[in-house]
Amino acid sequence: MSGAAQPAFASGNSGEAGANVASASHADRHVLVAWLLALSDAVAAIMLAADLLVVCGSVLLRFLFNAPVEWSDDVARGLMVGSSFFGAASALARSENLGVAFLADMLPARVRIVVDAVVALLTTLIAAYVAWHALMLGSLTAGQTTGSGLPLELTFYPMGVGALFMTIFAFDIFRGRGFRAMTEGIVAAALIVGLYLAWDYLAPASVPQSGTLMLVGFFVMLFAGLPIGFALALAALIFIWVEGSLPGVIFAQQMARGIDNFVLLAIPFFILVGYLMEANGMSVRLIELLQRGVGRMRGGLNVVMVTSMVLFSGISGSKMADVAAVGSVLIPAARRTRQNPGSAVALLAASAVMAETIPPCINLIILGFVANLSIGGLFVAGLLPAGLMALALIAVCIIFGRRPAAADDAEPRAAVSGLWSGAVASFGLIFMIFAGFKSGFATATEISAFAALYALVVGRIVFRELGLRATAQSFVQAATRSGLVLFIVAAAQSLAFILTLQQVPHAVGDMMLALSKTNGVWLFMLLSIAVLIVMGSVLEGAAALIIFGPLLLPVAVKLGIDPLHFGVVLVIAMGIGLFAPPLGLGLYGACLIGNVPIEQTVKPIMGYLGLLLLCLLVVAFVPSISTALPRAFGY
Repeated sequence: MSGAAQPAFASGNSGEAGANVASASHADRHVLVAWLLALSDAVAAIMLAADLLVVCGSVLLRFLFNAPVEWSDDVARGLMVGSSFFGAASALARSENLGVAFLADMLPARVRIVVDAVVALLTTLIAAYVAWHALMLGSLTAGQTTGSGLPLELTFYPMGVGALFMTIFAFDIFRGRGFRAMTEGIVAAALIVGLYLAWDYLAPASVPQSGTLMLVGFFVMLFAGLPIGFALALAALIFIWVEGSLPGVIFAQQMARGIDNFVLLAIPFFILVGYLMEANGMSVRLIELLQRGVGRMRGGLNVVMVTSMVLFSGISGSKMADVAAVGSVLIPAARRTRQNPGSAVALLAASAVMAETIPPCINLIILGFVANLSIGGLFVAGLLPAGLMALALIAVCIIFGRRPAAADDAEPRAAVSGLWSGAVASFGLIFMIFAGFKSGFATATEISAFAALYALVVGRIVFRELGLRATAQSFVQAATRSGLVLFIVAAAQSLAFILTLQQVPHAVGDMMLALSKTNGVWLFMLLSIAVLIVMGSVLEGAAALIIFGPLLLPVAVKLGIDPLHFGVVLVIAMGIGLFAPPLGLGLYGACLIGNVPIEQTVKPIMGYLGLLLLCLLVVAFVPSISTALPRAFGY
């Protein structure tokens, strides 16, 4: 290609020189992007660490010295918004963004190149749009203050700079497609826009409404491989661009509003707990102890997998962190014992679905936030349904399992004392989380902060395995993963705002209410389960709950369904969809962790999901399973 770029009379030496210059330019760009990525990681991690200090410090000052810090909530929320956008930028640079690539992978190679270029171009444009309007919003709010007197623009400027980093990383990915693919992507995007403008000019009466265009644009680009957060943002932007009545700063304001809430700060903290547990050795100790306790029984390794997910979900709150911690230990163990790794990954994914309602699950926190439900009540309501599903999975593991051979225990094992110390430390963390909620000592966010502090102290002082490098890496990983989740939450909030403007929630509510009055509450429950399974498969779990939770819950309340019971049903249904083939993004994540092709997991996962669906129907139509404990605890 470099030779083609030279004049016709250029000599071979000049062609080599041009190639060297191009290579040097590429290397310089690579170094620059790597430096910006390191800076983005550092900023996101430092903001998360500062958030942890602010929250823990404010709680201690309030309870020990009766000296509440008025500005702590505002600072904590602002730091979270900044950390989320820098973390999302780092995730984009590493191509960790969740997206549906199933259908795009089936396209011919030549078409796929163009589609990928269009996806990269749209990602760049959306990130740039967010960055520009977030920075503009910062300038517009200059001089305004929060309730505690802090400058309001300090929330929007870090968001804008983080989105600017995101734009740079997205453009680097776009440039990496090559000049020809870039050109084809620009031409294809321009052709689509040109056709729409021509249609609108020549026959405006026949142009689809903005709602239809949003829906088509969202699903087409989602299945083309556009990351979910960007697909949600694109749907909202299509409405803004087509209608032309809303300023772009409203879009940026709604994205910030979607995550500018103290409750959501529990998400990065609980994710941090999961990574710290893995780094400080707590995860390995607890799993090893479980293997010694029940590993020798029939189907023992599978029973260990299910019970491990129960325990880890009660600590970290992040399903993918739990899957990574458990899968990284037990999937290799399954290979060593000559088990089918595809079946092991399928059980791991099914266990993650089971654990969706074990507190402090992040999706319960998100649903409580968007639907204005008691998070503590949701935590308690999810315990018995999770117990039912766990018992069902364990029963299947025992019935269809086999006893491990003596050769399976040939590997040397860790000292029992170290295992018991890890177990005691883990259960101490679980006790802290539940005691904190029951006593009212702190909110969900404050409890999550102290859980992270506890994991830091245990790893640093008790186990002496958490060095500075491992600690810093845990903060970077937590900031990146939480940035991914919270960017999706922010984009979903912008779309939810647009849907509200179009009165979609009201229309859906009236339709569902009419169907239920005609056919009974059972039909509404079945439809709700079907919607969340399908949308949980298409979308990432948080996005499905943010969009459909506020739509369906008011209807459920009007029909006399307990909101905590209905919330638990929605979360379980979403979890089934999230790990259902062929689109479930959670299943793809589990396959990546287990290093197993998804084709090997399809048959066993369908059996496990069928069992969990049966459990979900029992929970849905026997409300006392999810309402008994909340009533006993006063929720």
